[in-house]
Amino acid sequence: MSTTMFHAAGGYELLMGRFLPTLAPAFADAAGVSAGQDVLDVGCGPGGLTAELAARVGAGRVDAIDPSAPFVAACRERVPGARVVEGTAEDLPYPAHRFDTTLASLVVGFMTDPRRGVEEMTRVTRTGCVVALCFWDVRRMQALGRFWAAARAAIDAAPADRSLVGAREGELEGLLSGAGLVGIRSGEIEAIAGYRDLDDLWSGYTAGVGPIGQYVSRLSDAERDRVRDAVAAGFDDPSAPFELSAVAWFAVGRVPAHPTA
Repeated sequence: MSTTMFHAAGGYELLMGRFLPTLAPAFADAAGVSAGQDVLDVGCGPGGLTAELAARVGAGRVDAIDPSAPFVAACRERVPGARVVEGTAEDLPYPAHRFDTTLASLVVGFMTDPRRGVEEMTRVTRTGCVVALCFWDVRRMQALGRFWAAARAAIDAAPADRSLVGAREGELEGLLSGAGLVGIRSGEIEAIAGYRDLDDLWSGYTAGVGPIGQYVSRLSDAERDRVRDAVAAGFDDPSAPFELSAVAWFAVGRVPAHPTA
């Protein structure tokens, strides 16, 4: 794995990818992914969900796409046999009615045009088949909450004001209904990540990923140390293993015989 690929994919795994072993199976269950289906993973990242899909249907029946070249390379390495390409959700390079299940995990909030992306997902999905979305409820992510609470206490910092589509209840269902899908059902998934100790948790914060990674990179060494000490103060024993939880919304819909979008 190249240095660039490790930096991007490895950083993601340290901060968010460690939740995928519990999130991906639950999301695939919600979407009804099973043997015999042709499936597409939109915004596949380093391949956490792609690997789960391949385990269920076989890598030869899995397509995946992501706009990041390092993530595409990491996904190809992780899931040999899957067809992984570089591209965007808003312009999927697949014919209409190609897949039985099309999924986007933790992606819609980062799409340039979420409505267009879900319309494209619907276009490439067969009549009567499934389009599924999930995205974090960022208010219920303990790893992020602990960091920003510590930053506020240590250096009077506040999280960036980012309103991500899909992070609030009902938004994923709205995207599906807006794309003409029917029979929509929704719910939430709790994902769990395990950490060896505080150092393991802190490595995700300093990996350069997302708003936290960008924020930490701008801190002075002294500020960084104060925030780390404040994070540590939230644990009885920072050297002991622990788990943190995160909650994601999900929504699943079916393509009607005559889509309205």
